[in-house]
Amino acid sequence: MTAGRPVPTQDEVLGYFRTLSNWGRWGDDDELGTLNHITDGVRLAAARAVRHGRSVSCAWEVAAPRDMERSTTTCPCAADMPGAENMPVPGFHADRRWGFSSERLGITFHGNTLTHVDSPCHIFWDGTMYNGRPHSLVDADTGSAWAAVTAAANGIITRGVLLDIARVRDVPWLEPGQGVFPADLEEAERRQGVRVRSGDAVLLRTGYGRMRHEAGTASGFAQAGWHASCLPWLRDREVALIGADTPQDVQPSGYGDVLMPVHAVGLVAMGLWLLDNCDLESCATTAAELGQWDFHLTVAPVRFAGTSGSPVNPIATF
Repeated sequence: MTAGRPVPTQDEVLGYFRTLSNWGRWGDDDELGTLNHITDGVRLAAARAVRHGRSVSCAWEVAAPRDMERSTTTCPCAADMPGAENMPVPGFHADRRWGFSSERLGITFHGNTLTHVDSPCHIFWDGTMYNGRPHSLVDADTGSAWAAVTAAANGIITRGVLLDIARVRDVPWLEPGQGVFPADLEEAERRQGVRVRSGDAVLLRTGYGRMRHEAGTASGFAQAGWHASCLPWLRDREVALIGADTPQDVQPSGYGDVLMPVHAVGLVAMGLWLLDNCDLESCATTAAELGQWDFHLTVAPVRFAGTSGSPVNPIATF
């Protein structure tokens, strides 16, 4: 799918670390990166995208125990709880009606399966993170002291735009290894009657979610996704967040020295937050039914101190 499309050379992609850099753009101490594009005015405008009142999830359900370590404790009544006799509330000692269940969950959310957000500290390039901070600010015991997911503690609330590339190309899904280019993005805008503007979140549908629903998770590392040539387009449009129904980067990327250029350039140079592994099928169906391809998007990361991301359930409200 690259025939006739302008494809940057590897040297040009490596040059993106300099030409697309947002280091210092919002100050030397900035950890928000492209989320700075989401101003109060952008959030107010996003609210006006709600025209029908219908909400859909853009996340995959997390299966247990396959996708996580799970331990569940059940107590049919408080009196059976271990240590109840030592509780400072006397009622616990004899309460035969109040019971509970409780879970301990262990989860690895980065990867190709679970819906999650990546914060800028997730990727290093030449030992450096977004805004020039050294990788040594990430500690094995305490996590990251820089650009962790808690930088987005107030949530990511903005206008979302779904660009349905599988629909534009009139295929059920893009095949693994097929990249999405700026011309595809603009053709989707034209056909859908929408234009990406400053502060928007752009969600890219390759159709992989449909494949996954119908055939199960595909094996291997090859996948459809954003081509590196989209990075200047995303910076020019001042996009705050990108998502996809894959882990973003087309694989293979086509660049031997840059395995995942959208992750590397996006997170390190641009401070571009990423929303990986969305399930965009309900969102696409709703958008087509309503004839509306923009919506109010809410992404609320869990405030895990020092982490490089969080599992999330993005909600699109039309």
